[in-house]
Amino acid sequence: MAAPLDLSAHTPMMAQYLAIKAEHPDTLVFYRMGDFYELFFADAEKASRLLDITLTRRGQSAGQPVVMAGVPFHSMEGYLARLIRHGESVAICEQVGDVATSKGPVERKVVRVVTPGTLTDSELLSDKTESILLAVHQAPRNACGLAWLSVTQGELNLAECAPDELDDWLARINPSELIYSADVTPTFEQRLKALKAANRNLTLSQRPEWQFDSALGQRKLLEQLRAASLGAWSAADLAHAHAAAAALLAYAEHTQGRALSHVQQLRVQHSDALIDLPVTTRRNLELVQTLRGEDSPTLFSLLDTCMTGMGSRTLKRWLLELPRERATASERLDAIATLRGDRGAGPWHSLRAQLKGTSDVERITARIALRQARPRELVALRLTLQKAEQVMTIPRWDGAYLTDISRHLTPPPGCAALLERSLLEEPAALVRDGGVIAAGLDPELDELRAIQTNCDSFLLDLETREKARTGIANLRVQFNKVHGFYIEVTQGQLDKVPEDYRRRQTLKNAERFITPELKAFEDKALSAQERALAREKWLFEQLLDRLQAFVPALTQLARAVAALDALCALAERSLTLNWCAPQFVREPCIEIRAGRHPVVEARLAELSGGAFIANDTSLGPRQRMQIITGPNMGGKSTYMRQVALIVLLASMGSYVPATACRLGPIDAIHTRIGAADDLANAQSTFMLEMTEAAQILHSATPQSLVLMDEVGRGTSTFDGLALASGIAAQLHDKTQAFTLFATHYFELTEFPASHHAAVNVHVSAAEAGGDIVFLHEIQAGPASRSYGIQVARLAGMPAPVLNHARHALAALESGASASRSQVDLFAAPPESAAHPPSAVEARLSDINPDALSPREALDILYALKKLSP
Repeated sequence: MAAPLDLSAHTPMMAQYLAIKAEHPDTLVFYRMGDFYELFFADAEKASRLLDITLTRRGQSAGQPVVMAGVPFHSMEGYLARLIRHGESVAICEQVGDVATSKGPVERKVVRVVTPGTLTDSELLSDKTESILLAVHQAPRNACGLAWLSVTQGELNLAECAPDELDDWLARINPSELIYSADVTPTFEQRLKALKAANRNLTLSQRPEWQFDSALGQRKLLEQLRAASLGAWSAADLAHAHAAAAALLAYAEHTQGRALSHVQQLRVQHSDALIDLPVTTRRNLELVQTLRGEDSPTLFSLLDTCMTGMGSRTLKRWLLELPRERATASERLDAIATLRGDRGAGPWHSLRAQLKGTSDVERITARIALRQARPRELVALRLTLQKAEQVMTIPRWDGAYLTDISRHLTPPPGCAALLERSLLEEPAALVRDGGVIAAGLDPELDELRAIQTNCDSFLLDLETREKARTGIANLRVQFNKVHGFYIEVTQGQLDKVPEDYRRRQTLKNAERFITPELKAFEDKALSAQERALAREKWLFEQLLDRLQAFVPALTQLARAVAALDALCALAERSLTLNWCAPQFVREPCIEIRAGRHPVVEARLAELSGGAFIANDTSLGPRQRMQIITGPNMGGKSTYMRQVALIVLLASMGSYVPATACRLGPIDAIHTRIGAADDLANAQSTFMLEMTEAAQILHSATPQSLVLMDEVGRGTSTFDGLALASGIAAQLHDKTQAFTLFATHYFELTEFPASHHAAVNVHVSAAEAGGDIVFLHEIQAGPASRSYGIQVARLAGMPAPVLNHARHALAALESGASASRSQVDLFAAPPESAAHPPSAVEARLSDINPDALSPREALDILYALKKLSP
């Protein structure tokens, strides 16, 4: 236990601050002082650097200058957002004591801690992004326990995995913040830091070892779920995950300053329940970010026409969490078909119109549970509850999924009415500003407001009376927040001022006075204002208390609205983009007719109005691999990606960009497309290429889709060709995955001749007058050439370079054809180096089994027996 701090040498204010800071040593402390949040010492220096705010020194404490920097309280959210983007956490320290009765510094305490993984404020968090907190517990025997949570979503998740599976789990969860124990092994901590280096948006936070306790975690989970057993969630035997959950819940409660009463859902996840989408696949297919790290154009940006932020977040979750079983996808497809209706005449359009402008019920509900909701958020919630009642007027709900959604769309009885009678139509942004509680709710508040309302009439009456009494025609009775109430008289009229006027302030051209009557009214009015603000704050707290009973129903409503919004967006996309419903089958196959790349097609239409060239794909038990050849820029990579995206869209339960699609079971989508040097980790392009290829060969199964694009380019021609042929053979013979294998090694076009489940296809191109025309059509058979020089000419390569290349190519092709004696790349590898044949081998080579009689065969068998060692 740490020794108590000796703060006796510090000023009372600094002693209070340092005691609070000691409880949050790794967190920036925003210490409220009047209209500013101040930071001191090292915190001030860091904030000054990160926020570009002025660093000052004011006074001394314990003989040292007090270094400080501050931000205005009314613009705190903007500064908080910048600090969160830097991966910092901030403890908000507010005044909780009464200034009037405090002796010494006003009592302060930390009311909440804002961290990257526990955000709830809409000002700090994009409406399409979840802030996810993940706890990882390093368990003995090479195991890890995982627990993660979105504070606004209110659903706990548990899982267990091996350490080498952490990369894939992090890609799937995409946490904003990862907490881990202080007693992890150095190797494990190094692994976590490597994961952070690969993901700049991830923040690592270390917590005490005792918080990662399995028994404690089980107790906390039972308390959180209000249950006697975790068996109903199949979570009773996940001891490692329980340990992670203990730290997760303790940290989340610490940051929010209270228990998470709205978190009442638990989900146990297993690695084999979802289609595996490794980090490289998510990146290469540009699902939610482009290769440049931008949000658009991506598959998600194309799909997301949702009317609400919670709909967008649900759609993104569906896109990244693809169930292997087809029941969920089939439910969504049936729902989309119902929403589309016959020729697009279904209820999707009217539903989207009603959903437009709907508030973020999910986040508002979480903030109600955490007692952080603001007045305008509650007004927005009331309007949304009224809209939800309109949504229920849809003519019919077909299918179990839509029926279940509609059942939860009913607003909780009494909630909207409570909000309507409690809050003004247009309340102030913050309770502390007043003007929040509706008139008629509380007689005491109404009385205090009446005093303030009568203020203007009293001042006008007093001004009229004083002008008549004093004869000063330009006398003014006024008020400001700094000096309160006063009577203002110009310098030329001072000789008319009565004796009962007491000077309050001197100006350049006037004097301000107070009278006993005005002072008595001032005390009454200002007291009424302070009492009214305090009363409004108390009434608002009471409102939050009463709203707690509606939190479970509001959570269900939020999920129903979000799911309906996501389904309507998919229905709209399917109609607008002319997509079709996929068909799921039991037999292994990927059959696509007239498939298109959704993002490329949309961009092509947007930029040039051109039509995308559609292509068919047929993969099944007898044809599991395509060897794809053709020119650069011809569309090989586009074709491969479009197959993967169509498979992915179908698996999430969306219509797909094709005229028909039949899809069998899929357990993973692996991609090996492009690479760049990772110099920080001493890995060349070729090393990364081989690492990714090796991971695929170790992970892929016969139910996986594998995309291999130009494997082997990073080394010498013969090395690369040999490796490419070996990888192709492994995928065909051993893995037997559905494979699209693009290559510029024309030698690989011989592969299908000796491998029955492989077939050659090529991207067509034509040459006319020295120019190349890309046709973008996938045709049977191998390509005849690569057209590399023609592509170089299109890129602007100087003419002398092109001429030299043409001559060199002609010479190389001539030499190759004159001395062609090609090695069989696809023959079985020799078991060992060449050696002289043994006596048995020599004797066997002389035998013709077809010419032997039974007797001769028996004699030879005995002879071989004698020759064998």
